[in-house]
Amino acid sequence: MKYFNKNTWVYFNGTFVKADRTEVDLFGQSLHYGYSAIEGIRAYNTHNGTRIFRAEQHYDRLRRSCELVGIPFPWKTNPLVEHTYELLGKNNLRSAYIRPLVTTGQNMYLTPAKDSNIVITAWEWGPFLGTDLIRVSISPYQRPNPNSLPAEAKISGQYVASILATNEATQRGFDEPSCWTVTDTLRKRPATICSLKRMRYCIRRHLALFFRVSPGKPCWRLPMY
Repeated sequence: MKYFNKNTWVYFNGTFVKADRTEVDLFGQSLHYGYSAIEGIRAYNTHNGTRIFRAEQHYDRLRRSCELVGIPFPWKTNPLVEHTYELLGKNNLRSAYIRPLVTTGQNMYLTPAKDSNIVITAWEWGPFLGTDLIRVSISPYQRPNPNSLPAEAKISGQYVASILATNEATQRGFDEPSCWTVTDTLRKRPATICSLKRMRYCIRRHLALFFRVSPGKPCWRLPMY
């Protein structure tokens, strides 16, 4: 999948720059240690034009993620929302996936960040796993221990566990894993959000969840909306 071309704009530290002209900091903690915070936001083409879903709440959560792990976040929410709409317009995007990313400045020590950068990118990206039923496995991998990293923070380095779990599931023929926590409860899947509200909706509409057993691991099939 191609995420950008020579005409793609990104928002970086208060200005719009071409995506192919941005540079990677080779001496920052974000690249070496995964010390950065992310968000995943959706924009939809509606009868009232393009609308970003819960934009303010997502940027507030991004701020909270940074605060929890000591990454400076000097930006205000409302200007970030306005810049995001502007970014969508510059890229002629009506429905899009938006990825804000806060990285740290140059520092190779294991000390809190003193400087930070924000970049916002956007591209067309449909449902991660399509719109059909998906096959979900129970992963042998656990979600990160909340006593090692704040569970409510979306920190880039934590997603290595999701990559491993997803790779293990797809190698066994499944679409998506569901991971245990350290307290032996199942949590949401890496690529999709499966909330209690959605589960109840699925049950009401489909009457039941359809369970099946794979070699050594149980799984369930869930409809995607």
